Amino acid sequence: MNNDIHIGLQGKGGVGKSWQASLLAQVLTATDTNLLAIDTDPVNQTLTRYKHLPVRALEILTAQEQIDTRAFDQMVEWMIDHDGPVVVDNGATSFVPATGYLVENDTISLLAAHGRRVILHCVITGGQALDDTITGLRALLKNTTAPIIVWENEHHGPVIKDGKTFLESDTYREYQNRILGIVTLHQRNADTYGRDIREMTARFQTFAEALADPTLGHAQKHRLRQTWDNIASQLIPLLNGKAVEVA
Repeated sequence: MNNDIHIGLQGKGGVGKSWQASLLAQVLTATDTNLLAIDTDPVNQTLTRYKHLPVRALEILTAQEQIDTRAFDQMVEWMIDHDGPVVVDNGATSFVPATGYLVENDTISLLAAHGRRVILHCVITGGQALDDTITGLRALLKNTTAPIIVWENEHHGPVIKDGKTFLESDTYREYQNRILGIVTLHQRNADTYGRDIREMTARFQTFAEALADPTLGHAQKHRLRQTWDNIASQLIPLLNGKAVEVA
């Protein structure tokens, strides 16, 4: 059984971290029936609203609404005790304390000692947030040792800076030995593919639920399946899994 720990981290808000975590959880659920997902976002616990994903909420705010870093100890216990893969969704406000906890407590080595490989996931996005998301990615690469999967989110435009793609960037060249792979969330027609995704996520449906939804038309389901197949085909080789089928 795959016991990898997948932790999403990015200091910039509104770039699709919870969407990335839900996609990862869906792919892992399709290939492993014993997934555990953990939502640590102290402000918007989006992942917990997916009722068909096995999500556990970790409360990290004190009564004074301050982040209690020691609360991450409970998360580590859940990870070690769980027999199967784990996905962790962190909010932008918990990026610094969560990253600091991993580094200061040498958490990656602790989990490795218990047979758990840690893979970090970081979203970078096109548009105005590109520089901020690259800064967050570089902070992770500089301060941690785990392999990282980079998610290119094209929702706000292509992930291109000064005419260069991420693969052509200085960041990639400097840290390519740490980057396990890249998953691209392609921007497609907003009135068709985009609307399908918006409506599905507004209902907090998984792709499997949407594809089984009798209220959706054939064209909608066809576009959703294309989107799912594209994402799964990028992720599966990186996760060393097997082919994914959704009913």
